[in-house]
Amino acid sequence: MHPRKQFGQHWLKSDKALAKILQAANLQLTDRILEIGPGTGILTVKLLPLVRSLVAVEIDRDLCQNLRHRFAEPILEQKLELIEGDILSLPLPDCNKVVANIPYNITSPILEKLLGSISQPVAQFEQIVLLVQKEIGDRLVAKAGHKAYGAMSVRVQYLAECHFICDVPAKAFTPPPKVDSAVVCLLPRSPVKPASDPKFLETIIKLGFATKRKMLRNNLGAIIDRDRLVNILEAIQINPQVRAEDLSVEQWIQLSEYIK
Repeated sequence: MHPRKQFGQHWLKSDKALAKILQAANLQLTDRILEIGPGTGILTVKLLPLVRSLVAVEIDRDLCQNLRHRFAEPILEQKLELIEGDILSLPLPDCNKVVANIPYNITSPILEKLLGSISQPVAQFEQIVLLVQKEIGDRLVAKAGHKAYGAMSVRVQYLAECHFICDVPAKAFTPPPKVDSAVVCLLPRSPVKPASDPKFLETIIKLGFATKRKMLRNNLGAIIDRDRLVNILEAIQINPQVRAEDLSVEQWIQLSEYIK
């Protein structure tokens, strides 16, 4: 089998990285796992003995044929359901955890598929362990004020606790990608104080980060008078010269409530 560039295939070969993924997933014999892009099955074969069942979604027809042959033993067939198709166009299977090395070129759509959005969250998974591009991993776990912190950070952290597990160098893959990778663990949950109008919160986050280096009072000018916004920021003890990347998730929620 040869990796296909059109599907963004980079197959993990590092036992050390595999061990970190399995440890982070905190697997139980009652777990029903979703694996996206199983590839040659290097992670699949380690997951199967540790869980109740596994649904593997693979878009590559030739890889599916290879996986069916590899896992043809009756005891493995009982645990493994292999679905040939695009995860983005399929309904989510009845699983409680996701463990996967996902294609980097569709990372954002996959995250939205698994977590939903601020206004339409997906409350299905207890835990999501993903191997992602290092840059994306940094964004997911970044805190306010960090250079990697952005709109994705706010949206995902509104929906889940985000934990960095480990870096994975490019040489751990075949073929090696042009960038390093990282393992992250997401624990979906509702925020302590959810926004009363999640759709509006989505709107101001999008506007706020539209021009990252501008002050927030300039970026939000389309929905609120500049002087009024300055008054609101002062009332909630936030510097009126603040930029979008300086606000924590909790402060974004607070700001949306005051503006509404």
